[in-house]
Amino acid sequence: MSRIMADTSPFYARHEAASPTLGELLKYVGASHRVLEMSETSSEPRSLPLVLSFNNLTYSVKVGSKRVFNMNKLLLNDISGQARDGEIMAVLGASGSGKSTLIDALANRIAKGSLKGTVTLNGEQLESRLLKVISAYVMQDDLLFPMLTVEETLMFAAEFRLPRSLSKAKKKLRVQALIDQLGLRNAAKTIIGDEGHRGVSGGERRRVSIGTDIIHDPIILLLDEPTSGLDSSSAYMVVKVLQRIAQSGSIVIMSIHQPSYRILGLLSRLLFLSRGQTVYSGSPDNLPLYFSDFGHPIPDKENRTEFALDLIRELEGSPGGTKTLVEFNKQWQNLKPSRQSNETPTHGLSLKEAISASISRGKLVSGASAAGPSTNSLVPMFANSMLMEMLVLSNRQFTNSRRMPELFGIRLGAVVVTGFILATIFWDLDNSPKGVQERLGFFAFAMSTTFYTCTDALPVFLQERYIFLRETAYNAYRRSSYVLSHSIVAIPSLIVLSFVFSAITFWAVGLDGGFSGFLFYYSIILASFWAGSSFVAFLSGVVPHVMLGYTIVVAILAYFLLFSGFFINPDRIPVYWIWFHYISLVKYPYEAVLQNEFQNPSKCYVRGTQIFDNSPLRGMEESMKVRLLESMSASLGVSITGDTCLTTGADVLKQQGITGLNKWNCLWITVAWGFLFRFLFYFSLLVGSKNKRR
Repeated sequence: MSRIMADTSPFYARHEAASPTLGELLKYVGASHRVLEMSETSSEPRSLPLVLSFNNLTYSVKVGSKRVFNMNKLLLNDISGQARDGEIMAVLGASGSGKSTLIDALANRIAKGSLKGTVTLNGEQLESRLLKVISAYVMQDDLLFPMLTVEETLMFAAEFRLPRSLSKAKKKLRVQALIDQLGLRNAAKTIIGDEGHRGVSGGERRRVSIGTDIIHDPIILLLDEPTSGLDSSSAYMVVKVLQRIAQSGSIVIMSIHQPSYRILGLLSRLLFLSRGQTVYSGSPDNLPLYFSDFGHPIPDKENRTEFALDLIRELEGSPGGTKTLVEFNKQWQNLKPSRQSNETPTHGLSLKEAISASISRGKLVSGASAAGPSTNSLVPMFANSMLMEMLVLSNRQFTNSRRMPELFGIRLGAVVVTGFILATIFWDLDNSPKGVQERLGFFAFAMSTTFYTCTDALPVFLQERYIFLRETAYNAYRRSSYVLSHSIVAIPSLIVLSFVFSAITFWAVGLDGGFSGFLFYYSIILASFWAGSSFVAFLSGVVPHVMLGYTIVVAILAYFLLFSGFFINPDRIPVYWIWFHYISLVKYPYEAVLQNEFQNPSKCYVRGTQIFDNSPLRGMEESMKVRLLESMSASLGVSITGDTCLTTGADVLKQQGITGLNKWNCLWITVAWGFLFRFLFYFSLLVGSKNKRR
């Protein structure tokens, strides 16, 4: 600690005449902060307290049917309380009591305007931008990448949340200190795991989830039922970790359903809720006196919280509900202040002074220095630059994907099998009229297949959605960084899949153009995969469920194929549907490969008597076809022999209605579709990931 004060003393000396602003204090953190063991900070006396106060919080939502549409349901009804650093405040109540809603309200996860009341830190209003920097929110679900180890998970969190001014070595020290603090040393090299991969236990998983959100050592830590689904031993370990975090100088507020006797001994303050109202607020030690004064003394050797919750449930089922207990709590708080827990005065510390004191004690490893000296904002938005975020995100995605090779293997297998079937069905097509029709069918199916193959990428973001929401809610990284890294990670697999499909089908089917034709064919296949994966990524950002997403993707791709120009020429499409032809993703790659195939002006596809091959006369003897050809020549006044070319590649393209864009324009339009859908993916994340209640 002396080293920290020595490091920070020049800063305070420079600002002795003029007190530093909060923004300057936060900007200074990234340059001066030292990575500390939690045990060091917890052993020091806390002379400068932080007090989080919430007053008269009220939140309601509209409920009812169309006939009764103006009914409001109060989820929070005039809730007030206080939490201090060094203590754990627990919010208790039955299901539907408003526990999670209150945690969301304190975490600024309720839309502005919907929540009434105030949340202050040391008497000053907490702005959203500042709250994101100094706080962390731990969701009820453990949202982690399954194939990363505990150490890797925390290290990636450190890369996101700690500023680049801290060296790699110091970030590793911070991670190792956190692993010891969380009691995860024995599981440090174990993967997180999921249903198909065995990993850490439930309690360890929960502690890792907490660790990812406290890597930057926040001043305020909010948790939504961190012990949910854990056995009593694991739950106690989790709360014990939270106690150490609180003792290091953090304000810890959590919701909990029904704490055990051992957990109750770790809690400093309790706030019981019933249907959005406060029925008790104070120290756990005052519970017996409170309920004794209410006329329901707690029996000896009975768990206090279990008794309280059972009584609250009993009252909720009675005609008057918990109204009497709510009123009694108000009277008891006013008439017996001396029986409440001892309150440490704040000595008039301002928010700026309190955060300054926390920083000097080693709290708040902020990314402020990344914002640069020219920033006009009070606090920095992100700890690192966009490039650094992209590198870390890409590295994490590659690491997680590399350990699940079966996912890429399934996609590769699907492409190989599809390519093999197409190659064997359309093997070595000739240049006859029948060969032309078969080529058209091959191209239409091949191009649509590339898009359908991309649908297996649909669950990727849907599985990561809540990880993304959790990490971006408190500015771990930019949404644009996620979209760009998501695109970068997808490209290598698309290159491999495109090459495999192209190599299997091009020469086996007997397509035209030689090596240059193959290169363009490969390019348009790659562009199709790119556009298809981008389209699926966009839908995954809009559609919340996998099965619904598959249904929508398959339906839309079927419409794209229908309007591509294969089944019906563009000039035959009704005018009220022609717009769909121009937005069809299949149209442009389909037209590109047709032009690549039929661009040779010297190549003939219908010669002499082959003109009858696609007519009812195709079964006639050859000599009869020759005589018919001579008769047609005489009638038309044109010499048509058995060697006369009647249909060239240009004629085929004209018959298919392909007369506008050349193949290169079609290629670039297909690529552009991919970029457009990536932008729409980003926009869907921007609009749909506010992660706030309305």
